[in-house]
Amino acid sequence: MRTLFARCGAQLLLLSALLPVPGSASARECVEPIPDLFARTSPAVVMISGQVINPFRLRDRVGRALGSGFIIDQKGLVLTNSHVVFGLQSLMVKLDDGTEVRAQLVGADPIFDVAVIQLPMPDHGTFPTIKLGDSDKARPGEDVIAIGNPLGLDQTVTRGIISGINRLLPETPLSLTEPLIQIDASINPGNSGGPLLNRCGEVIGINTSIIPEAQNIGFAVPINLVKTLLPGLMKDGRIIRPWVGFHGQVIGNEARRLLKLPLVDGLLVEVVEPGSPADKAGVRGGSLEFSIGGDSLLLGGDVVVSVNGAPATDPEKLAGIMRGLKVGGKLKLKLYRDEKYLEVEYTLPERPLLPGDLAPSRSFLPNGAAGQP
Repeated sequence: MRTLFARCGAQLLLLSALLPVPGSASARECVEPIPDLFARTSPAVVMISGQVINPFRLRDRVGRALGSGFIIDQKGLVLTNSHVVFGLQSLMVKLDDGTEVRAQLVGADPIFDVAVIQLPMPDHGTFPTIKLGDSDKARPGEDVIAIGNPLGLDQTVTRGIISGINRLLPETPLSLTEPLIQIDASINPGNSGGPLLNRCGEVIGINTSIIPEAQNIGFAVPINLVKTLLPGLMKDGRIIRPWVGFHGQVIGNEARRLLKLPLVDGLLVEVVEPGSPADKAGVRGGSLEFSIGGDSLLLGGDVVVSVNGAPATDPEKLAGIMRGLKVGGKLKLKLYRDEKYLEVEYTLPERPLLPGDLAPSRSFLPNGAAGQP
């Protein structure tokens, strides 16, 4: 993991200005015409480009990154996706007026796909900005617009609606789940990191991913989640989170009846990360693949019955418990193994950056950017 440049001090004071005022624009109906809304907000949207080198390849070692971002304070702080800027050897930003400047990475979190970069101050004046809204007030059916640079076509605006909220994508560890906003506004490679705006011109999300096989099913990181990450990104250059060390799937009565195995309700541990505290504590992962209607389970691992005394049977409640864990805290698990119950307990260290956090598509964009717009 390369060094991230953290800027504390005055930048932290900017956070108070980024928080929405209760009962602000998002609470009223906004009817500003979209062309006027675009003209007002698009000057704060930037194009981000750069190069990344993969030293482990013999050919095609250099990849090109292309994405979007938006300025959130007059001194040049820009929000974007981590997969747009993390690991770049060069980082250039093209402003709305066509000026190109070299930017500096302040902090990045590849897991929640959020990053902050800093622009150099202009010789005269300040930067245009976009106001951050309240994503908790977003509702399905609400009109939204996306501004970005799809395929290098700068300052492109698309319109759609919020198709769903609190979308949890599959194949994500419960401790790292991210409730996304689903949209049908068209986004493509190059839109990554751009703003998703409500009709009041407030940012409610950062456009981050698509389902390639579908039509107009895209996702944005809710801006309220981004706000919680900003202090850590600017102070430490990363998000400090505990390392639980295992993940799997919650199973219930229906799965147990179908499998006809001696199991109990809880979280079926499928993977234990090598060298993790769970690995050192003896938690067992699965080894036998079993498919049910296109979904796969890795059987043979422990079943987590409870986490710190709370039942591990409800995926949403379990995800909340896992997100509430802290570095240095204790994790007490009640496990079911070989028709017996046992308990393990361990202290949670800081989670390192793991190989799966950096998918190849996030390092080389837009080439091979399946799932990343």
